[in-house]
Amino acid sequence: MNAGETERRPWIVGVSGASGTPYAAAVLRALLAAGESVDLVVSRASRLTLLDETGISFRDAHWQDDLREWLGRGADGKPGTFAVDVDAVRHWSAGDLAAGPSSGSYASKGMLIVPASTACVAGVALGLSKDLLQRAASVVLKERRKLVVAVRETPLNGQTLRHLVTLDDAGATVLPASPAFYAGATHIQDLVDFVAGRVLDAAGVGHTLYRRWEGELGGGSRTT
Repeated sequence: MNAGETERRPWIVGVSGASGTPYAAAVLRALLAAGESVDLVVSRASRLTLLDETGISFRDAHWQDDLREWLGRGADGKPGTFAVDVDAVRHWSAGDLAAGPSSGSYASKGMLIVPASTACVAGVALGLSKDLLQRAASVVLKERRKLVVAVRETPLNGQTLRHLVTLDDAGATVLPASPAFYAGATHIQDLVDFVAGRVLDAAGVGHTLYRRWEGELGGGSRTT
């Protein structure tokens, strides 16, 4: 690095196989809009979910084109809803355990797992590191960086609840993907953006994804 250069410190975004790829897309768009750098890890299982929910095949060899198409879609699946520049994104294959995020010496601000499946939650809680997503999360925890786990499953059994408590005890923020309605949602994108906004709130990243509560009843029902 040359003198005067700013060290790149990305947010690592892990996308696991749970339903909810629109949540990941909303978080990624908002991070890029906020001027943040992103390291992206898309698990093998999540590629099947993405194909099922959007019809998009996420391919390592063509990840920029596939990511651009994915992030351009709204939560209703309509193509071309958003214009997104993905130049600030670096993609790591989920099977690459020699990737940068697998080491604690790799500079990052932390990690957001959106959505997080129960299998992913278990793997991180138990320290299995079976792929780069789980390994990167373990590294973030041991380095005492921010880890936000947006678990997307219902109902939750006792085993998963115990895994979530383990993650909380280790310093992670457990954030169920639970949309709220007080912000005046009128479209599915509003509900998705609420969850994405809460993920970014937990990470300390500024955004304008939803209307915040201001202590006034009925505020969400007003048209703007």
